[in-house]
Amino acid sequence: MENRALKEYLNTHSFPVIVKKRKKYLTYEGLQDCYVYILKKGIIKTSVISRDGREFNLQYINNLEIVSLVKDEYSHFIDAPFNIRIESEYAELYQIERTQFWNDINQNIELQNYVKDYYRILLMHSMKKMQQMLTNGKFGAVCTQIFELYDQFGISSKDGILIDFVVTNEEIAHFCGITSASSVNRMMQQLKDMGAIKMKDRKMIIKNLEIIKEHIIF
Repeated sequence: MENRALKEYLNTHSFPVIVKKRKKYLTYEGLQDCYVYILKKGIIKTSVISRDGREFNLQYINNLEIVSLVKDEYSHFIDAPFNIRIESEYAELYQIERTQFWNDINQNIELQNYVKDYYRILLMHSMKKMQQMLTNGKFGAVCTQIFELYDQFGISSKDGILIDFVVTNEEIAHFCGITSASSVNRMMQQLKDMGAIKMKDRKMIIKNLEIIKEHIIF
């Protein structure tokens, strides 16, 4: 998503930048907060907790982006809609008071358009991913998540497409709504046997992207 307006907005203000280390949480679902956070550098993960206490991962974010929902413009404090955890060695985030952010949005038409696009794209991404998870089955859901990792973290290497980020089978299970990491272990082994992927230094290498795509209904 084009974030030129967001870049210009941040460059013309001196917002504080906070630094969080790996596996630390920025916010917890339901915890009141009065800030909007924008990722400056690093990787974060958003997730929610189901009623039975299981974690369901929503997405990774690794670009300059709003990482907490803006919600309404009147409330100074809001309940955080999801957990935000740092996944890189550290992450830097702009911390902006919610009311100030909304006042600035209301006075900047380009920033307004950016926020509208942010919500539109976020909604479309959520709907598309839900459709893929529901129509592809568990194996297809794992393939869908691997394709998303390719799209977000994939870089060319001599062995194939390297997912330049360590993602455990347990985390993939949490993205796919699968209760057992051992189920994902079996599916990952199946993909290895098919020649689709291999592992090197705990990172995934996609050897044949077409095999992955064959099991996804786009």
